[in-house]
Amino acid sequence: MHQFTQLIELIELVGTIAFAISGAMTGLRKGMDMFGVCMLGITAATCGGIIRDIMMGVTPPYIFTNPRFFVTSLITSLIVFSPRVRYHLFSNRKRYDMTLLITDSAGLGLFTYYGVEAAINAGFISNPFLVVTAAVITGVGGGMLRDILAGDRPYIFVKHIYACAVLIGAIVCYLIWNVVSQTACIFITSALVFAIRMFSAYYHWSLPKARDLDNL
Repeated sequence: MHQFTQLIELIELVGTIAFAISGAMTGLRKGMDMFGVCMLGITAATCGGIIRDIMMGVTPPYIFTNPRFFVTSLITSLIVFSPRVRYHLFSNRKRYDMTLLITDSAGLGLFTYYGVEAAINAGFISNPFLVVTAAVITGVGGGMLRDILAGDRPYIFVKHIYACAVLIGAIVCYLIWNVVSQTACIFITSALVFAIRMFSAYYHWSLPKARDLDNL
């Protein structure tokens, strides 16, 4: 049990780092100063969990009672802001896009599992709608706020398959929760969401847009 708790904490930290990188990179692309870059990194990494906790009545939200996630996202953002890392990321557009895709997809997969786990541990296992909704909010909430603060249309509404990947992963995670070991559940959920995001980017999968319907 102790080892599994450590695994969950590791997942939270890895997901936090992944989302913080994506947020900080967005701030750099927008030409923000150090404070702005750090704010977007922290927002992307933590705000999904904050919204989820408020929705479930967990107050204060977990991040405020365990500041390691805030500190981790802050340090990660500062590293991304450093001149050497900035040059490495922005000297090649393809490298920038791939780094953003991989980190964002990895964070999405890990936070999908964590959202399901947080809702079930809060006593909502008999409410699948709430469990899945909590996972979706955990996965996409921070990224959506990141894009809004950066002045962009939220990525989840316009680019590839994003929220749908979380939705599929959350449903699968809920269905196999009591069927496989929790370790297997973590890897299945994370890998599924990550794979859907990567395939959707590679094959340019997207949901129908209004302009597509206008051409029918």
